[in-house]
Amino acid sequence: MNKHQAHPVNQKRRRLLQAGAVLASSLSQPVLAASKDDPWQAAQTIIDRCTRTLNFRQQDFVITAYGASECEVGQADAFISHDERGKVKAPKPGAADSYPAITAAIAACHATGGGRVLIPKGNWLCCGPMVLRSNVHVHLAAGAHLFFSNEPTDYARHGDYDCGPNGKLVLSRWQSNDCLNFSPLVYAYGQQNIALTGEDATSILDGQGGVAFPGSKDCWWGWAGRKADGAPANDRQSVVNPRNPASLESLAPGLSPEQAKLIEGGRESWRSDHYFLPALSEAGVPVERRIFGLGHFLRPHMIQLIGCTDVLLQGYQVQAAPFWLHNPVNCRNVLFRNVQMNSMGPNSDGFDPECCDNVLVDGCTFNTGDDCIAIKAGKNRDIQYGVTRNIVIQNSIMNSGHGGVTLGSEMAGGIENIYVQNVEFRNLHWASDALRTAIRLKTNMNRGGFLRHLYVRYVTLPNGVQTKASFSNLLPGSEVPPRSASVGGGAVVTFDCDYAPRDDVMRIRSPQVSHVYISGVKVSNVNTDQGARSCYQAIVLLGPLKSSYNGPDKPVVSPITNVTISDCDFGTPVNDKQAWFIHNVRDLVLRNVTIANKVYNEVLSA
Repeated sequence: MNKHQAHPVNQKRRRLLQAGAVLASSLSQPVLAASKDDPWQAAQTIIDRCTRTLNFRQQDFVITAYGASECEVGQADAFISHDERGKVKAPKPGAADSYPAITAAIAACHATGGGRVLIPKGNWLCCGPMVLRSNVHVHLAAGAHLFFSNEPTDYARHGDYDCGPNGKLVLSRWQSNDCLNFSPLVYAYGQQNIALTGEDATSILDGQGGVAFPGSKDCWWGWAGRKADGAPANDRQSVVNPRNPASLESLAPGLSPEQAKLIEGGRESWRSDHYFLPALSEAGVPVERRIFGLGHFLRPHMIQLIGCTDVLLQGYQVQAAPFWLHNPVNCRNVLFRNVQMNSMGPNSDGFDPECCDNVLVDGCTFNTGDDCIAIKAGKNRDIQYGVTRNIVIQNSIMNSGHGGVTLGSEMAGGIENIYVQNVEFRNLHWASDALRTAIRLKTNMNRGGFLRHLYVRYVTLPNGVQTKASFSNLLPGSEVPPRSASVGGGAVVTFDCDYAPRDDVMRIRSPQVSHVYISGVKVSNVNTDQGARSCYQAIVLLGPLKSSYNGPDKPVVSPITNVTISDCDFGTPVNDKQAWFIHNVRDLVLRNVTIANKVYNEVLSA
């Protein structure tokens, strides 16, 4: 049987595949309407809800009681960032595997009604996913270093879906599209009352993203970034994968040849795994036929929780994740607190809540190779989980990354009621690997969706952001002049409604952005070749572009509306002659805004 033909799925598994829509309906909470006078009252309601104490039985299940043994470790040559190599701590070949013991301890804990699974101090190797279960609290003691194996087959042998040569896979979501894929290293589906905690930053979850696979020169990061000499050049998510069929017609027979051609976009690269999965979504191919895993190059998440309620993630460190570090999807009541993230690989987003309701990020530190936080809401036609709403981000530090607090780019289901306060965008590595932008929106005519009711206050940038321009890569015929909008980096506040338009061949969903309130932003200068500077431009608001739309009808393109920026000091931009750029924007209010020592009080539209 061709792997992309309908795969036999028993009743239990079909119910699991269909559970997403049911969970989205049954677990949804009413929108917390912001008070007209003080929207931060609504933020406090979210904080109170997410900080309610979770209850677990007072019984420990220590993994050594189930046969776990510490593993021997040594030094390994590895990538320590996108393109830098160095030595890292790693298990020695043949090291003891504690996966069976960890799995048995979680199963025993769950079967008795819950409790705490304890991973003691020491070095431990887990050759397979840690699957969380309801009423189970997994805790890493101080000094516990849990290495997840860097062998892809270990994450394609335990899943619920037997996909033949592709392995036994799990229902996952990859860059906001549903699929059957490698299991995330820590995974849960449809669970309630779960916790993953550590004692402090010495409680480490290690994804070994830059360490070479056994018997290979390649590694997880090599599937998207730089490869070591001698690694297989075509094992990449962006390279045409001959295992993917040459046409969508065999997968979606209901499509007309014209529709299939439009989705494929007339480019051979649509058959790369990176573009093939969104094409399957756009074509309406059911999830059970979106089979990846072995032979494909969509890296697993470090921690992905789908359809879970009452979740605590607290007090540990994550390093060297294969892909995104944390991705709760369709979850309710999530507390993400005092977590330290150190992963400088490709797509190392720190925390990506998606289609979630009531999430609190508190006291976390981000040192990531991509966006620190990226709030998601589905992509293409995968919007069954609905809106992402009611998220508070506070008391956190962002040392490096592409965006500090980012909304999108996958946001087709919509995002609303987001609150950011008391955050330090520290930009610690400003001289060598600068934070590109602090507050960032990314969407386009494919990803669509809406953003409404974003509130930001009391944030500091002691080292500014990137001071070099990163201009948008516009399509031919754009109504925006080239080299005018530095949306890729260099602005403190960046709204990009034409993000990476070449990535998406179906550009038929116009985004909407409104009701954004930013106050109390303090940006300091750093010493550059141009003198004391804080950024390239202070503010860039690029609304949706009519020229980017390629659907059959006349597009409805709404401007960015009702944005107020008040009581802020953006320091001195490099481009102080054009301190802001706006296009397709209505009613941008600047109130007591200081840029290059000049105070602005005006209302702008363009």
